Amino acid sequence: MKRILLADDCPQDTELTLTALQEFHLANEVMTVRDGVEALDYLYNRGEFSGTPVETPLVVILDLKMPRIDGLEVLRRMKHDPNLCSIPVVMLTSSREDCDLVESYQLGANAYVVKPVDFQQFVDTVRQLGVFWAIINEPPPGSRPRNDTQRLPKRRLER
Repeated sequence: MKRILLADDCPQDTELTLTALQEFHLANEVMTVRDGVEALDYLYNRGEFSGTPVETPLVVILDLKMPRIDGLEVLRRMKHDPNLCSIPVVMLTSSREDCDLVESYQLGANAYVVKPVDFQQFVDTVRQLGVFWAIINEPPPGSRPRNDTQRLPKRRLER
């Protein structure tokens, strides 16, 4: 199972997302970054990630409204890059604005999910996302090994 890249500037939302993914054994590792600059640095193996082995993520989960570079700009750059454009991107955001939803899909988002306010609903939503992208979804050939019987250990990357 490949790594998930989670870009969110809210520490509480990041922790809830990690807890839900870990609780349901839905990812080997989740790399967390705090904004779009760090997300792009990770994807392009530059900045603080320069010189370290960077695994192409199974899926990128982006918050929409982040400092420095927002989620829409990260999405735009990913979908215009032939090396990154096939990576699924889920916008996980608190924005219910139609313009954000429309622009996300126009830029190539694979899913747009509004963060529930209720704790249990948030955990359930992340669990459903994880189940779909880590287990149900069939990625493009060669993007990850297929092993339906593999059990995933509880781990996450710490930064």
